[in-house]
Amino acid sequence: MYSRERGRRMHSEHESVEHGSAKPGLRYSVSDWDTSNKQISDTAEHRRHMSHMTRQEGRALRNETTSKTNWDKSDSSRRLSDRIWDISRWRETLESCIQEVEKEMDALTLGKEETERALTATAVPLEVTVECLTLREGRRGNELVSDPVEAQLKKEVEMIDGAQRVFQQGIDKAFEQLCLLQVSRQQLTHDLQNKIEAQDIDLSCLSITVTSPKISLKPNPLRIPIGSTTPQQWEQFSQYNVDRAQEEMQASLQLREDMSVTRVQLQNELDAQRIATVFAIRKRTHHLEQARNETQWQMKSSQDEISDMERDIRSLEDDLQAKMAPLKLVHTRLENRTKRPGVDLCRDEVQYGLVDEANQLEATILALKQKLAQAQYALQALQLHQAHMEEDLSHKKDALFLEQRSLETRGRLASAAFTDVSSGAVVPLTNSSGRHNLELA
Repeated sequence: MYSRERGRRMHSEHESVEHGSAKPGLRYSVSDWDTSNKQISDTAEHRRHMSHMTRQEGRALRNETTSKTNWDKSDSSRRLSDRIWDISRWRETLESCIQEVEKEMDALTLGKEETERALTATAVPLEVTVECLTLREGRRGNELVSDPVEAQLKKEVEMIDGAQRVFQQGIDKAFEQLCLLQVSRQQLTHDLQNKIEAQDIDLSCLSITVTSPKISLKPNPLRIPIGSTTPQQWEQFSQYNVDRAQEEMQASLQLREDMSVTRVQLQNELDAQRIATVFAIRKRTHHLEQARNETQWQMKSSQDEISDMERDIRSLEDDLQAKMAPLKLVHTRLENRTKRPGVDLCRDEVQYGLVDEANQLEATILALKQKLAQAQYALQALQLHQAHMEEDLSHKKDALFLEQRSLETRGRLASAAFTDVSSGAVVPLTNSSGRHNLELA
């Protein structure tokens, strides 16, 4: 209020000066002056007091937050150390379990060798027969027939499958158990890799400090990542992997103890079928050679006829071209004689002769064109059939090549000794189990 009163007085004095008034300016009283000074002093003292309180509170807050921050940082580091120790403990457990699984897989593989040796004699014939069937699927066109060769090959596959069925049960179980052990090992390995990565991250977090150059503020660091788990779930997951691996190893041990070997000699039966299959392939190869030779002879004869026809067509075209000059001549003569004057424009013998000549030439040209069209049509038919025979010959050559390839492939059977069973050779898992598309991942 004092300030407003003072302002009004100063405004009044200013107006008096502007209007040239000689009225003296207003004066403040001593009491007003004392009041103003006291007010300024009180206000300054109050502001200093508030500032002092704020500074004291700020110092206390700084001390408190510094202590809290240091404690939280130390506590987080301790928790990181504990977590790293937990991960190390599980790493040792997983590594030990992986080693045990690998040892059991090796032992189960060795246990399968006795049964796999019994299949050594049938593995190569089965592979060769399947390869021959696959090769013959490459035949094209009319050559893709169901012939005696295909029947003999399929019969041979059935016979080999029947022989292998005696050994199959034990090998299948061992193979499936190997797959289960492999899955367990993969799960353990994946879990171990995750723990190694997590431990590296925690070690990195433990090593960084407030003075590290790579620290920075991150957007939304308090978010809960998708897929987060609880410590209980984390430990249960690893424990489940270890327990499952232990169960699979126990089952593998029982399977190895129960595995037995049954051997059957199939040499005579398989040799007889092999001879019958080779005989059918050779017979089919002979028939294909005969058909190929016949087609080649027909193609040569057709090619000769095409050459003759092409020469005749050229002769017809030349003869047709040669008839155009006489036709032009007679047309020119007829046209020129229309220019005779008066009664000399007479339809005389010359006129009739020229007209007959023109008609005869046009009839000749028409006949030549018709014959040329017939010849060209016949040539086109010959060429089309020649192309068809070339395609058929290509199919026959491909089929003959595939039959020869089949014979060459079956030549591997001659070098496959059935006495290899006693040599200790082991049939690959994918062949011995009879599951050609099943592989260990």
